[in-house]
Amino acid sequence: MFKLIETTSFKIVELITLFIVLPVSFIFEYSGWTKVILSLLAFVYIVFVLLKVYNNKFKLAPNLNWKLFWKETFVKLAVIIVITTIYVFFVDRDNLFGVLFNKPLLWLIILFVYSITSVYPQELIYRTFFFQRYEALFKSKTTFIAVNAVIFSLAHLLFWNVLVLFLTLVGGVFFALSYYKTRSTLLVSIEHAIYGCWLFTVGMGNMLGFPS
Repeated sequence: MFKLIETTSFKIVELITLFIVLPVSFIFEYSGWTKVILSLLAFVYIVFVLLKVYNNKFKLAPNLNWKLFWKETFVKLAVIIVITTIYVFFVDRDNLFGVLFNKPLLWLIILFVYSITSVYPQELIYRTFFFQRYEALFKSKTTFIAVNAVIFSLAHLLFWNVLVLFLTLVGGVFFALSYYKTRSTLLVSIEHAIYGCWLFTVGMGNMLGFPS
């Protein structure tokens, strides 16, 4: 069985099914429970492949250049802070830092729950699994990074928001580049959590599915 799922043709069908057909299907009207079950089955399959086919182990990756990581991350974060604060100020001023000031306990809970239950699984799927399974199918690094970013953005089609698709496309490029350089799920999850938590903090949580 492992020989079959390691063939190029199987990987192509798998990529199209898991990362294009499934997320696009979520924009159509059918049972929410069916969508949840399909998502869980896909996640279980991905974890199975990572553990049984690739024998992945959880690593903290202590040899990473953490100083460089924090420097690059906070430079990007500074740019994101300026742009998103200006955007919310002019477009949705009532929500600017609304959750932070009005519901600080909810703010703390969301930051924690989002980082643990949403960010890490996303990075396990869209970086760890995606890179290990499909990187060899692409001859160009640039093309592969672009495809990964677009695929990541497609996962957010269900929000029906062009700005969300744009933000996740940009985020997808950031995360793909970070993972390409470090091969660390932990590191890219931290980066992802920082940017996502900021968007919730500044007042863009509603469009990203956060409660407010």
